[in-house]
Amino acid sequence: MKVDILAIGAHPDDVELGAGGTVCKEIAAGRKVGVIDLTRGELGTRGSADLRDQEAAESASLMGLEFRMNMGFKDGFFENDEIHQLALVQQIRRFQPEIIICNAIKDRHPDHGKGSKLVSNACFLSGLTKVESIMNGQQQTVWRPKWVYHYIQDRYINPDFVVDISDFMEIKMKSIMAFKSQFFDPASSEPATAISSKDFLEFLYGRAIEMGRQSGFLYAEGFTVERTAGVDSLFNLK
Repeated sequence: MKVDILAIGAHPDDVELGAGGTVCKEIAAGRKVGVIDLTRGELGTRGSADLRDQEAAESASLMGLEFRMNMGFKDGFFENDEIHQLALVQQIRRFQPEIIICNAIKDRHPDHGKGSKLVSNACFLSGLTKVESIMNGQQQTVWRPKWVYHYIQDRYINPDFVVDISDFMEIKMKSIMAFKSQFFDPASSEPATAISSKDFLEFLYGRAIEMGRQSGFLYAEGFTVERTAGVDSLFNLK
């Protein structure tokens, strides 16, 4: 199954938080988008891995993803090494995305920056003919995405570009709230965390306003690039 965009997150809900509006916007435009979660988020203070699997499936349905899969890497302990890189190479070659969007290059949670670098390395290796991979008993064809973009998460990073999600902010928030175990629930008796307060939901709106303001958008999501972005006309800039 070839997709236009492959969105990757270290944990279930990373994609929704960092790029949920952009994903929904591209799907609405007719593009095929899939999500890969690297871990099941089993070290999270609230909920459980099984519950987060269910929540991830609900969010995938809300967004209209082509697929969502989980690599089953160890939350907190996966490494940017040969084993994990080659596992991702298989999936990149399997889905042949034109664009990959992935975790922030650095962030509060160490898995985010680690996952970001892991994906970047796997994208490069996926394009090397001497890196061989087998799936379903067949040799895979090399594939390197044209672009790798990194969404911005908890810690502020100055974006290289932003995407207008003004018409998709509400569906972004619905996809986030599909992870009921993780976010604000006044009826929950589980321990409080950095993302479980009502204030955190307000922060998400504030961040989207901040990202959009300088480009004249009501809400936006910001991204950083690995190589200089180009436009074919000065008039294409917002």
